[in-house]
Amino acid sequence: QVQLVESGGGLVQPGGSLRLSCTVSGSIVRFNTMGWHRQAPGKEREWVATIISSGATAYADSVKGRFTLDRDNAKNTLYLQMNILKPEDTALYYCFANDYVRNHWSQGTQVTVSS
Repeated sequence: QVQLVESGGGLVQPGGSLRLSCTVSGSIVRFNTMGWHRQAPGKEREWVATIISSGATAYADSVKGRFTLDRDNAKNTLYLQMNILKPEDTALYYCFANDYVRNHWSQGTQVTVSS
């Protein structure tokens, strides 16, 4: 059974930074695609960023230039470095991993950007 354990959320002031971690059970290399979605209160879940097995990345326009994905295969962990955070980044962030069969999801971690 695939498990994704996410951590790193919290409260930060506008302009600040946070780094989310997503550690998978077993080997991370078996996933062809990983990334994050987020869901703000009263809004639908939206895609944030994706990394594929080659290492290529893609980002939503709303986070491009501020968020960066990084994968550590030795630690079976995916990271989302979030810089220059804005109040509109406030949301529940979910890590996902696709193993060529389906998406697996983390439990979610809250990110709140507020002064």
